[in-house]
Amino acid sequence: MRTSIATVCLSGGLDEKLAAAAAAGFDGVEVFENDLVASPSSPTEIRRRVQDLGLLMELYQPFRDFEAVPPDHLARNLRRARRKLELTCLLGAPMLLVCSSVSELATDDDSLASEQLHQLATLAEEYGVRVAYEALSWGRHVNDYEHAWRIVEAADHPALGVCLDSFHILSRGTGLDGIGSIPSDKLFFLQLADAPVLAMDVLQWSRHHRCFPGQGGFDLPGFLHRVVAAGYRGPLSLEVFNDVFRQADPGPTAVDAMRSLLGLQEALGHRLDTRPGADLDLTRPPDAVDPAGFAFVELAVDASSGPETEDLLGRLGLAHGGQHRSKPVQLWQRDDARLVLNYGDQRLSANLEGDSLVTALGIESADPAQSVRRAGALIAPRLPRRRGPAEADLASVAAPNGTSVFFCRTRTTPSWLDDFLPLATADRPGGDGPTHIDHVGLIQPFEQFQASGLFYRLILGLRPRGSVEYAAPNGLMRSRALASAGGRVRLALNVPVLGGDVSGPATAQHVAFGCRDIFATAAALRERALPILPIPRNYYDDLDARWELDPAMLEAMRRFGILYDRDETGGELFHLYTGMLGHRLFLEVVQRAGGYDGYGESNAPVRAAAQLAADNLLTEG
Repeated sequence: MRTSIATVCLSGGLDEKLAAAAAAGFDGVEVFENDLVASPSSPTEIRRRVQDLGLLMELYQPFRDFEAVPPDHLARNLRRARRKLELTCLLGAPMLLVCSSVSELATDDDSLASEQLHQLATLAEEYGVRVAYEALSWGRHVNDYEHAWRIVEAADHPALGVCLDSFHILSRGTGLDGIGSIPSDKLFFLQLADAPVLAMDVLQWSRHHRCFPGQGGFDLPGFLHRVVAAGYRGPLSLEVFNDVFRQADPGPTAVDAMRSLLGLQEALGHRLDTRPGADLDLTRPPDAVDPAGFAFVELAVDASSGPETEDLLGRLGLAHGGQHRSKPVQLWQRDDARLVLNYGDQRLSANLEGDSLVTALGIESADPAQSVRRAGALIAPRLPRRRGPAEADLASVAAPNGTSVFFCRTRTTPSWLDDFLPLATADRPGGDGPTHIDHVGLIQPFEQFQASGLFYRLILGLRPRGSVEYAAPNGLMRSRALASAGGRVRLALNVPVLGGDVSGPATAQHVAFGCRDIFATAAALRERALPILPIPRNYYDDLDARWELDPAMLEAMRRFGILYDRDETGGELFHLYTGMLGHRLFLEVVQRAGGYDGYGESNAPVRAAAQLAADNLLTEG
């Protein structure tokens, strides 16, 4: 199916928006009135530019407040319509979008609305243009698609049909059964947008919080299935009003938008495999390979942060097990917990000097080649990589914020581990310690938070596991959890709700290691003098009040700085933290019990405050 995007989705001038849409691979565009009015180019020049970019001009929009008005206002509206249709022709658009009226002049008279829309369609036919009538969810009298269709049906004009908009329909909770009663030749256009489920005025919800398919809470695959089952075969067009998207770089935003439509087509394809409509020409990327775990996490370090990080990893119980054959890269590991320290990563610029930074995730894939093919089909091409003789041919792609994602098979011959020369002194510290990487927390740039969530969902096949907001000492934070089907790869994507600085305890990255026994591990960490983050006694008093934990266990938790969470099924999480490594990273050790599937989100404010207090003590000292 053709893909299209409304220019209102993107930031910048009209020419910049068109170029971004073409570069992302869209087939066509909807030109929004505001973009045309503000453009220095004439409609004819815009038409030529669209054609030169290989795009189709799908639609011009919107034409507002036309129907069901008194006769004296109709004459004025027809004059406006004629000018708008002239513009539509000059642009080369075959269709004009007409929104249901929000004007106080409009009357609640369906027969009058039908009569006047018939006149508009007759006028449009003179220009070779079709009219798509759309019910705004806040329309004065017409605010659902079934009402709009009744008016269009009564108007009975070949140049008049309906536009179905997923936001206007799903935001009101309107039933979808009526879509099937609309003849396919009257389904003129389809606009798609997702949105988080919010309790707020629908107009404000629409204008500020729409997002691309897969980034919100609507069942867009189910909605789209109804539309294509009714016979719609026009473009899948995005119309998203979003404050963040409209101030972000239009190039990456357009790529994110296109990726969302590819993912939506894939989801639709899964529904259609056993239902009518399987003959649709849908984009179907190779299936996602279920991640089998973290092969490694890579940290960029420098001459200042590297020795401190090495010391902390040694005290954590990891051993410096190998040195890369050709790169300034170290391997630190214990069982399946592996960290790679990269002393040569250029992403540690001057303003990050002295910091450690998560720059790459190694993901265990049973079929790395298929994982790479899927990523490429979803507009995440393989990254170039310098490779020495006889070194592993590791494939990686870039997440929206620049984090590299490698697809690996560790337990093979040869293995990527063979790229590291073993060290004779690599004795593992005694006592209990980490056994694997449980999850990774990644701070996202404000404008890329939505895009990153979609990337990891589609490229790795991760599933959303909930979203929370919490008050950290320096501001409100939003965290979105994602995990593989078996929970072997877990990510927590975090962002300051209001944007701003991404350094400090509240906005730091972290790597969480799993262990078998948190109490034995904590005792071993203390024996190795690991600086475990101290937690205020008030926290444990509150735990006692809420959960009535065993007094001896509670005292051990207090002594070792172990935090606790319990889910509604009785699953438990025990976890502890280090202080900050520089300004952007800390480490965590966790033990899950009873099927606990969360991340201890309720403890995040306590952790951030404790790290901030510890940092202040160090600064004052």
